[in-house]
Amino acid sequence: MAKFRPLYDRVLVRRLDAEQKSSGGLFIPETAKEKPQQAEVIAVGTGRVTKNNETVPLVVKEGDKVLFGKYAGDEVKLDGVDHIILKESDILAVIA
Repeated sequence: MAKFRPLYDRVLVRRLDAEQKSSGGLFIPETAKEKPQQAEVIAVGTGRVTKNNETVPLVVKEGDKVLFGKYAGDEVKLDGVDHIILKESDILAVIA
């Protein structure tokens, strides 16, 4: 992937693959799948800048698995792969 570094409190993520089968064992067709809200953090910015011009480092780091809001972020394509740029505040949780 080309060099890419989000600015400030932005995070670059790549969606994790959606489940292929329902909990009952039925295969879900591509057209009926919802986009997954789980992603892997690919790159992080330098941190959030406060009113006092201090930089607060981000909580998430590269490699973390995260859960984010359904309509959060902006979709971008890098080297033919879909990614999302989110603000750290759009991330709801880190998945352990």
